[in-house]
Amino acid sequence: MKISIERGALLKAVAQAQSVVERRNTIPILANVLIEAEGDQVQFRATDLDVEVVDKAAAQVERAGATTVSATTLHEIVRKLPDGALVTLTADSAAGRLTVEAGRSNFSLATLPKEDFPVMASSEYQSNFAAPAAMLRRLFDKSKFAISTEETRYYLNGVYMHVADGEGGKVLRCVATDGHRLARIDADLPAGAEDMPGVIVPRKTVGELRKLLDDDEMQIAVSVSETKVRFATPEITLTSKVIDGTFPDYSRVIPQNNTRRMEVDAADFARAVDRVATVSSERSRAVKLQLEEDRLILSVNAPDSGAAEEELAVAYNDERLEIGFNAKYLLEIASQVDRENAVFMFNSSGDPTLMREGNDLSAVYVVMPMRV
Repeated sequence: MKISIERGALLKAVAQAQSVVERRNTIPILANVLIEAEGDQVQFRATDLDVEVVDKAAAQVERAGATTVSATTLHEIVRKLPDGALVTLTADSAAGRLTVEAGRSNFSLATLPKEDFPVMASSEYQSNFAAPAAMLRRLFDKSKFAISTEETRYYLNGVYMHVADGEGGKVLRCVATDGHRLARIDADLPAGAEDMPGVIVPRKTVGELRKLLDDDEMQIAVSVSETKVRFATPEITLTSKVIDGTFPDYSRVIPQNNTRRMEVDAADFARAVDRVATVSSERSRAVKLQLEEDRLILSVNAPDSGAAEEELAVAYNDERLEIGFNAKYLLEIASQVDRENAVFMFNSSGDPTLMREGNDLSAVYVVMPMRV
């Protein structure tokens, strides 16, 4: 195999591949990227057996062929090459080497046979549809902060993507929760997605998917089966196993009858929480909210490190309320708000609190209070 490729295109493809590769793995071939050259393009394939990414790039192919080489090493080399360089990759299967040349730089890397590389079995997808990149980005970006990191509750270690009943009919919905906070984001249901099975997209896949969604004009081809999900652009295909488990009935934890309504400028609120939380003890990071007519007092009292208080003007005309939250959870939820105002709906100091963006019902967040 011998190909010449522009450094920028190579770096983009190899960066995507090497991020899927697990740093610590016991199977040497899984540390490698499979490079396949044919026609006028080359494709880079990497997998950790749960997620697989295939990235295509245009190249001058002198000799078609395939080989596998350490993804991390190749990425580091290409990253350090000068901008605009033309990189030549030459594989010598007999010697088990891949030569990387650019200008006066020359590297010789050990390879492993392409036959050893595991290719994810393609499954029959029950549902295939196209969705705008901006829509998918919003669904996953706004929900992923609430993904649980507790390995024991593995079914919460991802974002539950499914078809649900929204305010005005069927919607494509993403939900994530870790038991302390919950995010539920809706978007218009794309044509062809009506029969999509609900799947839990793993945390790592959500992170990798983000790299496909930067171009607002892009349409992403989405394919879903009971066991796998695939997201594809013309250049990149990301295939992932889904989490084999049942996502809990999240609708039960979304409060329906919280009547105490507070409206606040989201950015001011986030900054104020951040400031007062500076003195909170790291372990609990508790912030107390005192609500009175049209004003909110945020306070932290940490006996070992000090105390802080800040007052904000808010729209609130219900009875007085004191409620405590983990500062980190409040900050993460407040930072999801794209609009100016965040609306909090409270019930009592012991009940979950609902938050949404202004009058927009397509994004709903729930956060559990804590004793302060």
